[in-house]
Amino acid sequence: MEAHPQTLVIPTVLFTDRTKWRKNVLRKLETRLNDKLFLYFEYVFFKLFDFNARDYYNINNPVVKILLPKMNYKKDERIEVIRQAYSGLFQLASRMLFDKYVDFIDVYAEVSEQEQENLYHEIIQHKETAMLAQYIRDKGMQQGMQQGMQQGMQQGMQQGMQQGIIQNTKENIIEALELRFGKISPEIIDKINKTNDPAKLKELHKKAIQIKEIDSFGFIC
Repeated sequence: MEAHPQTLVIPTVLFTDRTKWRKNVLRKLETRLNDKLFLYFEYVFFKLFDFNARDYYNINNPVVKILLPKMNYKKDERIEVIRQAYSGLFQLASRMLFDKYVDFIDVYAEVSEQEQENLYHEIIQHKETAMLAQYIRDKGMQQGMQQGMQQGMQQGMQQGMQQGIIQNTKENIIEALELRFGKISPEIIDKINKTNDPAKLKELHKKAIQIKEIDSFGFIC
């Protein structure tokens, strides 16, 4: 948009790992009749795994922070990459937007429950993420994680955080669908609100980000 201020630019992002996209593909389309141009479409092609996550720790762009887990990094850097994604998004986005988009990081990184525990300890041990640690405590997440350590990771987190996570996940599913497809039907919202299984809701949130058409979401519910 900055490079072409007089042009209508429609931001569109396509995530795919299909084999045919691993080679060079057509990157622009034109429709002409005689000498008149009716349609011109062009996109920039990036393979996120070609970029090293560490090189983008200091880039002040919230989208970059969300995409850090999809970039290239060593196995032993995984927790640090996700921590950088969390902390970067927290610093660059409003609290409302942080709450909305932090789940995208979890989905892209496929964060496990054990990793959530490790991430929390990483966050509280770094000075630059002190405010994020406080925010987590204020949101009641610390209590659930501490109970997880005392009573067993999975059981404790379910007891300490379940209700808040369930409600937050429902809201994030609806917001993700509305961001991608606009206004959604009351029937789909009702189905989401009636679902209280955390595992089912987590799967629905992934589908809300991944599905191609809103009509297929009703069948998934």
